[in-house]
Amino acid sequence: MSVIVITGGSRGIGASAAEHIARRGMGVILTYNADSQAAATVVERIERVGGKAVALKLDVSDVGSFEAFRQSVVLTLRDTWDATTLSGLVNNAGYGLFNPLATVTQAQFDGLFNVHLKGPFFLTQTLLPLFSENASIVNLSSATTRVATAGVAPYAAFKGGLEVLTRYMAKEFGERRIRANAVSPGAIRTELGGGLNAEFEAQLRAQTALGRVGEPEDVAHVIAMLLSEEGAWINAQTLEVSGGYNI
Repeated sequence: MSVIVITGGSRGIGASAAEHIARRGMGVILTYNADSQAAATVVERIERVGGKAVALKLDVSDVGSFEAFRQSVVLTLRDTWDATTLSGLVNNAGYGLFNPLATVTQAQFDGLFNVHLKGPFFLTQTLLPLFSENASIVNLSSATTRVATAGVAPYAAFKGGLEVLTRYMAKEFGERRIRANAVSPGAIRTELGGGLNAEFEAQLRAQTALGRVGEPEDVAHVIAMLLSEEGAWINAQTLEVSGGYNI
């Protein structure tokens, strides 16, 4: 049985990805930070369609908690799936901050860094011994690494670093046939950064070749594909999923 860990799986892209992964017959361990009820709702939706999922609490900014989380994953694998290995990891958890570069504080900078780059680095390192051969890692990046958008400099910088880290993961884990790719969403209708108002959404539609804002499932399809056999020959890539944003 293939089992995938997905961080930030209680809402938005993470929740949609968890459901699409489960529909492909994979088990899901989804994490949440604060909203246990939202995570439980995702688990219920997966179970209603015949899938199997477990929600575990994890603060991806707290590297010191990762070893305890690994032990929870080991127990969950054993008790829920009678398994000892993971088939994949989706580093998805994150949040947005819209501040001009000149006003960003050190605390805001460090918070974004811990969640979007340091956390994925050390969580992957911590879970690496549990990965089976042919496992797949998917890191969530952002189209803001390609298109400069005022107010998101630290967020975009760390997502850019995550794309570089993805290539190094692919290089260093290749001996174990572990693949690593990044998915780079464009404008997606989620709660990130406070969500979209009508004016902002109209602006984003005008900047997107397909003339609409993306939905979480648009990205979830690609994440699930990369974790499956369909993505078996895709490695060390960043796939932008944006409908043609600012081209």
